[in-house]
Amino acid sequence: MASTPVFNVRRQEPVLIAPAKPTPHEFEPLSDIDDQESLRCQVPTIHIYRNHPFVRGRISSNMPLQRHSSSTTRLQAGLQRPARKLVVECTGEGILFIEAEADIALDQLRDAPQPPFPYFDELLYDVPGSGHILNSPLLLIQLTNLTCGGFIICLRFNHAICDTNGAAQFMCAVVEMGLGASAPSILPVWNRELLNARNPPRVTCHHPEFEDLPQPTRVDAVHPPKQLLHRSFFFGAGHISSLRKLLPPHLRSTTTTFELLTACLWRCRTIAIRSDPEEEVKVILVVNARSKFSPPLPSGYYGSVTASPAAVSPAGKRSPVEYAVELVKEAKARVTQEYMQSVADLMVVKGRPAKTAVRSWVVSDLRRVGSKDVADFGSGEPVYSGLGKAFVWENAMAGSAYLPFRNGKGKDQEGILVPVCLSAEEMERFSTEIEIMMNGKEEYKEEEVVVECPVTVAMS
Repeated sequence: MASTPVFNVRRQEPVLIAPAKPTPHEFEPLSDIDDQESLRCQVPTIHIYRNHPFVRGRISSNMPLQRHSSSTTRLQAGLQRPARKLVVECTGEGILFIEAEADIALDQLRDAPQPPFPYFDELLYDVPGSGHILNSPLLLIQLTNLTCGGFIICLRFNHAICDTNGAAQFMCAVVEMGLGASAPSILPVWNRELLNARNPPRVTCHHPEFEDLPQPTRVDAVHPPKQLLHRSFFFGAGHISSLRKLLPPHLRSTTTTFELLTACLWRCRTIAIRSDPEEEVKVILVVNARSKFSPPLPSGYYGSVTASPAAVSPAGKRSPVEYAVELVKEAKARVTQEYMQSVADLMVVKGRPAKTAVRSWVVSDLRRVGSKDVADFGSGEPVYSGLGKAFVWENAMAGSAYLPFRNGKGKDQEGILVPVCLSAEEMERFSTEIEIMMNGKEEYKEEEVVVECPVTVAMS
């Protein structure tokens, strides 16, 4: 295991960057999709770039706040009905910005920087009082300059104000204006009323992601370990090809990489957490639903337009990978415009219930968010752009994301990076199950009805 680099970071005092033009003091309610309980959290990301001196001196002086005025606001809990409905208070105060210098070069960090970043707290200082969901700036940015001329941008955004596509839209504006543009090419659009509940609301779809699962029967499962291990797993084209061999021929060409990888990792994770066979496990898919709307939403709409359909299965069901693939496909297929409307209605009818945390795993495909087209400052794609580590909610629900990644090793240099968070024992079993799949110890065989479940291997 590579040693953790040691370096010093000298930070300037945090400052509030206000809009270039005055903004009215007003209150704007979030949509009922934005206002989900699971989105009331802060999301930190990291973006690492090589030398680009022209841009480096312009980023802090060209923050696009004159166009993204909603980033200069704070969230408040609305007093009107329904209770706890979040509204945005447009204060004009600005976003928190920190500029810093680190006495280290990019090549000294690692050959291929990836989550978890043990030095992340140095690159994104948690300004006291800034991390609350309410009454705090909605965005915190730290720009850290490296000795080689490279730089690292870390930002933390309030998830209630935007989804990852909305955050990428803001990052794109930073890039464009850092390169000298006077305004972003895509202007931000508010219009949160487009994703509000109907009047009267009516829940028309099945939403298992919001249905509670029975509590675990094991004591250690009821009280998850406080010490969690973070690790990332890389899957190149060769790895995906190996996993595809687990499917019957008729599914190999019709199953997307997201569906295949999610099914395989969900299966490995289910074995690793050792739930009782009769208990249900759940994978919650974060699906971008923008393409489902007719007429389409405005191109600059940056609020949350993500659905979270869930696939559910008994933990002990002895089935081949194709069974999990079919469940994932069915869950994705449920996402329609009506499904999104039903979610908004459910938030009002049931008072914004939280997503199930027990034996649930959340997965999001971010391979096209923060890619070269979004985050290119003119010197090529970032060395890394994405989450700082796997995400863990306050209720202990864990989430992973599929990130584009170049590992710089061998012929399979480009692929998918998946940050994962489990206890140490679970992580060891999870790694073992992945190796079993990759080494071809499981493979689809037409004459067999059931592929041997590797749970006996993990239990030994």
